[in-house]
Amino acid sequence: GTAVERFASRVEQASGGSLQIKLYPKDTLVPALAVFDATSAGQIDMFHSGPYYWKGKNSAFALFSGTPFGFTAEEINTWMLYGDGYSLWREMYARHNLYPFMGGNTNVQMGGWFRKPIEKLSDLKGLKMRIPGLGGDVMAKLGVNPILLAAGDIYTALERSTIDATEWVGPALDLRMGFYKVAPYYYSGWHEPGSILELTLNKRKWERLGSEHQAIIELASTELNNHMAFDFANENGKALVELKAKGIEVRNFPQDVMEAAKKAFEEVIVEQSALSEDFARVWQNTLSFLNQSKAWSQVGLGHYLNLR
Repeated sequence: GTAVERFASRVEQASGGSLQIKLYPKDTLVPALAVFDATSAGQIDMFHSGPYYWKGKNSAFALFSGTPFGFTAEEINTWMLYGDGYSLWREMYARHNLYPFMGGNTNVQMGGWFRKPIEKLSDLKGLKMRIPGLGGDVMAKLGVNPILLAAGDIYTALERSTIDATEWVGPALDLRMGFYKVAPYYYSGWHEPGSILELTLNKRKWERLGSEHQAIIELASTELNNHMAFDFANENGKALVELKAKGIEVRNFPQDVMEAAKKAFEEVIVEQSALSEDFARVWQNTLSFLNQSKAWSQVGLGHYLNLR
């Protein structure tokens, strides 16, 4: 997308042309969901994606994207930079010959588009929904069949009723995907309150770069990460107006769905922690930082938003 194009342009500008990054659209060099392995093996030098797509490699990877009912965009960026987020992420990716940077934040994501309204918890039972990461694990406990689809396949799957629902990002990108035409029931979010994307390099390739080029990539990725969050804030506001003009009403999930989702998330955490020492370690670190951050967020931003 434009954010990654800007990143590549900034790297070239800052390096005086001595470092250039050639971009390829998804599914051009390798399939979109194969970029992790391809970069690890050195078939490509880097990729832009989201850590939760690789939870099959290590369940802890999903935590580096964020969690349901977890960090906001501001909070997860803070954990990465001033807590242990980056050090844990890089330690675990190093096992796969990878070196990650934050590559953007979508801010709070919406809860998804549904072909039929969700009026009670039982309405979720048996639904096929495109939803990745820990949000998908939670939905599975609520009776949903979570499905992982690449972006280009989602609309057609909805249109043909291969799936019954999908989450994507937020109003701006959702509008562009046209989901409102085939699944008109739009819900507010809970599963990705501040999702981190990644710019991840082949680690050996990264280590062979000179310190100047490494610094340029680090600075350009920081700029990308910041700009994306601000861009989404701007574009989502405009897109929401347009969606409302098309007759789309943003709905909230029923209370019994949210209560069940919170309970299910607790169960997922317990189960995944028992299965993976990495998951348990990252989760405990996340939880400690989240509890500290929540205390300030509630008396600071939370109080202000209630007043506004």
